[in-house]
Amino acid sequence: MEQTKLLKNIVRVGWVSSVNAADRTARVKFEDKGETFVSGSLKVLKNTPFIPAAGEVQQTEAEAGGSDSATFESHTHKIKISPWLPSPGDFVLCVYLPNDDGDGFVIGGI
Repeated sequence: MEQTKLLKNIVRVGWVSSVNAADRTARVKFEDKGETFVSGSLKVLKNTPFIPAAGEVQQTEAEAGGSDSATFESHTHKIKISPWLPSPGDFVLCVYLPNDDGDGFVIGGI
């Protein structure tokens, strides 16, 4: 029984109430037995390494062609890829360190 209670306090799901993009933190609203509370600032985990650096313009490779339709000229598209941050209202999974000081992390969206 004690282990179940401890795990319940370590792993939580809730809804994002606010995001600080500069600090990569979010506050999350949790519901427990009919009561609602909002976390302190939780760090959002870094994303997988294949995401390019934030703010860098990414360019697709030049391609030309067309099959079964009109042929098109070689061209490129500039795109911007930013690391994922949750938005207010997103349902997220959070993990807290078991040290009673409230340090926790947003692991990702559900």
